[in-house]
Amino acid sequence: MAQAKKKKKFFEVEIPLIGKVTQLLAYEMSELNGRIINYDLTRQLRGKSMVLQLKVSADDKKATATPTKAQVLPYFLRRMMRKGTNYIEDSFSTNTSDAKVTIKPFLITRRKVSRAVRKALREKARAELISYSQAHSSEEIFNDLLSNKIQKELSLTLKKIYPLSLCEIRVFKIEKTE
Repeated sequence: MAQAKKKKKFFEVEIPLIGKVTQLLAYEMSELNGRIINYDLTRQLRGKSMVLQLKVSADDKKATATPTKAQVLPYFLRRMMRKGTNYIEDSFSTNTSDAKVTIKPFLITRRKVSRAVRKALREKARAELISYSQAHSSEEIFNDLLSNKIQKELSLTLKKIYPLSLCEIRVFKIEKTE
């Protein structure tokens, strides 16, 4: 006797962080649980090439996606680099009020600067980001990343050491939630 074939359908997945709804293909709603979505935010952020990685949590009635990683794409950073400038990178782990996260800031100076200035910028950026992240939840930080609030505040504090042409959080990733 022949087995009846199941047909895949599209299920709506809500992304509350950006207020959008996307569709995923599956046999049942429960299959979507734990699935990873890579969502391109280039259009919403007016050309700033960022990809948001989301994890879907689904029950019988609806599916929602929560962010796990925000990453600025490398080609955008290469496009921002100019001759006669320096860039500063860093990578560190810290705790937010609800998770352990990895933050990778990326800074570009306006001109070539000495190693001491680059070190001062890196250390100040790290201190500012650690103090900011410990006071906020990861959801709030994702919101502030997309609205460019963190980058603006960081740029204004680092401006006192040396003015920057670009101040960006290259990667913000949740390692584990508590």
